[in-house]
Amino acid sequence: MERVTLAHGSGGSETGKLIDDLFFSYFNNDILCTQNDASLLGSIPGILAISTDSYVVNPLFFPGGDIGKLSMCGTINDLSVSGATPLYITVGFIIEEGFNMCPLEKIVYSMAKTAQISNVKIVAGDTKVVERGKCDKLFINTTGVGIIENPPLSHKLKEGDQIILSGSLGDHGACIMSKRSLFNFDSTLTSDCAPLNEVTQLILHTSSKVRVMRDPTRGGLATTLNELVSKTDKSMLIYEEALPIKEGVQSFCDLLGLDPLYVANEGKLVCIVAKEDSDKVLRAMHQHPLSKEAAIIGEVTFNNHNPAPYMLKESGFRSLLLYPSYKLVFNLFSLPQFSYSENLYPSPHMVLMCFGFLGSSSILFLKWLIYTIMALSSTITSPHTSS
Repeated sequence: MERVTLAHGSGGSETGKLIDDLFFSYFNNDILCTQNDASLLGSIPGILAISTDSYVVNPLFFPGGDIGKLSMCGTINDLSVSGATPLYITVGFIIEEGFNMCPLEKIVYSMAKTAQISNVKIVAGDTKVVERGKCDKLFINTTGVGIIENPPLSHKLKEGDQIILSGSLGDHGACIMSKRSLFNFDSTLTSDCAPLNEVTQLILHTSSKVRVMRDPTRGGLATTLNELVSKTDKSMLIYEEALPIKEGVQSFCDLLGLDPLYVANEGKLVCIVAKEDSDKVLRAMHQHPLSKEAAIIGEVTFNNHNPAPYMLKESGFRSLLLYPSYKLVFNLFSLPQFSYSENLYPSPHMVLMCFGFLGSSSILFLKWLIYTIMALSSTITSPHTSS
């Protein structure tokens, strides 16, 4: 079975064959195939938006997507929630020597398919091959260019503005973590990885009173809300009972002592809209399959003393949604892959693997145990602090 070799990154005939047979074959368009050192895009009227991101994920393939689809959706969504229509994307591959050509072709096909669905052209690219062990199979960078045709989003929040979430929380992060070699659960969790450009255009065409849109990726919804209020004198009140969280995601997070509000999403957006337009925006979002479960989850409030997002519990109490403060981060991109030789003592993850299925009372006890162990070792602070 053919594998990537250092010759494929040498710039010689093997590089040319890889580019022609694989990348040009799937990414074919009139701009890319001129094969110039720089792609000429022509005149683009309006305000330009640009975004770049790099993607590393383990495993490369997961239910609902792969690193190729992820790299396209991530950049498309960053442009889209900025109010832009994505037009062009560049891609850069860093491939480990010995990587199998078969999964590489599947990833490239996935990228091409996502670009076609999103009406985006891949107009430039680069490929590097590094020695075995110098990267983890495959890294991808994408940079996107879009155009803002309407007035840019104001980002000025007003008291009473409604906070709308396009769908369930934590699907992507829970899916990825469940497929890690440390856990590898036999679950039905599926990533929500999807391009959101149609949803954002639907929102913008429905209302001219959209204050801001964001996609709550790494760090989840709670981190995104903290970022939004950090530049204002406003707070946010989130209704716990209104948060859409799938049962499987909640159960998986409970097992690990995680909060779905801090788990990554790759196909969801949060938008803040003037109260008078919130209902019609919500109705419009329900017409699109990617936002049919959209819900109003909170509102903007005034608090010039301590601007922050707060959770209104079903019990009536309020809790402060803090930035996650981790030294050992439960991060879906860097969750430690423990082995006996690396860790002589059982990690909290291994404790869960051994005892997590004994019953609900055991799960509650183990959640407490994990927080206690990590607090004692100064590795984690609980994300919710009551006020």
